Amino acid sequence: MEELLYSIKIHKDTNKNIFLGKIFSDKNNLVEFKNHKIDSLLEDMINNVQLKFDTISNSSMILTENKGEK
Repeated sequence: MEELLYSIKIHKDTNKNIFLGKIFSDKNNLVEFKNHKIDSLLEDMINNVQLKFDTISNSSMILTENKGEK
């Protein structure tokens, strides 16, 4: 079974010579990024997604531990 977690779009604004990145989550959240370097933009976007997964993973672990204590 597949589940869409994120949709990522990257554009280049040639007038301003800047890269624009957007991350859309499954909960209709939008996070936007801007950078003059594509590698820096991608690094920022990857770090953001990783932070979200770490937060979700830690929350799931805490919930699982709390259920075991009752």
